[in-house]
Amino acid sequence: MKPSADLEKGAVGASSIQRHFGTLPDPRVQRGQAHLLLDVVTIAILAVIAGAKGWDDMEVYAKAHEPWLRGFLELPGGPPSDDTFRRIFVRLNAKAFRNCFMAWMSALAGSVAGMLIAIDGKTLRRSFDCASGRTALHLVHAWAAENRVLLGQVATAEKSNEITAIPELLDLLELKGAIVTIDAMGCQRKIVEKIVEKGADYAIALKGNQEKLHDEVAGYLDAAIADGGARMFETRDEGHGRVEVRRLYAVSNVAWLSAIDAWPGLRSLVCVERERTANGKTSVERIHYITSIPAHHVRRLARIIRGHWGVENALHWSLDVSFNEDACRIRSGDGPENFALLRRIALILLRRESSMRAGAPTKLFRAAADPRYAMRVLLTGIPAESNEGT
Repeated sequence: MKPSADLEKGAVGASSIQRHFGTLPDPRVQRGQAHLLLDVVTIAILAVIAGAKGWDDMEVYAKAHEPWLRGFLELPGGPPSDDTFRRIFVRLNAKAFRNCFMAWMSALAGSVAGMLIAIDGKTLRRSFDCASGRTALHLVHAWAAENRVLLGQVATAEKSNEITAIPELLDLLELKGAIVTIDAMGCQRKIVEKIVEKGADYAIALKGNQEKLHDEVAGYLDAAIADGGARMFETRDEGHGRVEVRRLYAVSNVAWLSAIDAWPGLRSLVCVERERTANGKTSVERIHYITSIPAHHVRRLARIIRGHWGVENALHWSLDVSFNEDACRIRSGDGPENFALLRRIALILLRRESSMRAGAPTKLFRAAADPRYAMRVLLTGIPAESNEGT
């Protein structure tokens, strides 16, 4: 690749960051700063794509690649120091940063019609600060399962606050025509009302937090399954000495529910039965759901419910394995949330880069060794309809 081509790609990548994050308010009050905000943001994203796990790593990246970075960034004060990265991202308004990110991801994802959007949370375990009484940061995510794009996230202080965070997150999203899936904590009337108001379908797990509804649904489905009165779809997986049979049962009769009027759009009741056999022992588990999807779409329901858990492997597990997120000790100000967002940007773009057939850890290693590859990863974040050249 010719040097001029490298610089051209760098300029395209930098202009893309400027376009997506150009409205960010600078948290520094003084004028005549030595480092431009968007220069700092661009280097931070590239550094995390290359595996940076803290502010010190960002400084090392900036200094190591200064000649290359100067080809498309201004860098009036030279490479930013670790203190510069720390000061900016600790004070940068996390909601403003998140909103810029969400607009970017929405452009990448395109229309959400027919898309499975899984709502689930993840705790940053080392982000607590006992000295200031700060609990670990918990992030609630909206994950587009098919194209593996994070559409948005909302921060809470504790996992128990997901009940209030989920409606806030739903308010931020375009959901018309999508299918929203949530685990049992999200089985709340106001959440279902919000999903329906936004023009989406839903499939939500039932457990003890809705004890009366759960017992009614479980009892009815158990009887319908025993009598052969439920539609059924079965899949079978084998591997590593284990056999798992999954049976999805669905019924359309919901009018008898005592609180039917409290659950708008409800059309079907679902039971997923997981039968696992390993080492000669068999266990059976049943989980129940309420959904706005008609019962006769059993194949689709099976795909939707199983697809929800992709957020655990594709997002949460990958953040811990590739970026060691649970070990991150950034705790001050908005630093934990902002750095978490940088990791999510890096993971999504690394997954979108397809010239190298490898997992995220290998791509991180290559991006650290070759800044041109890091830029190639960044360029995957340009929406298809963009007029920018590559």
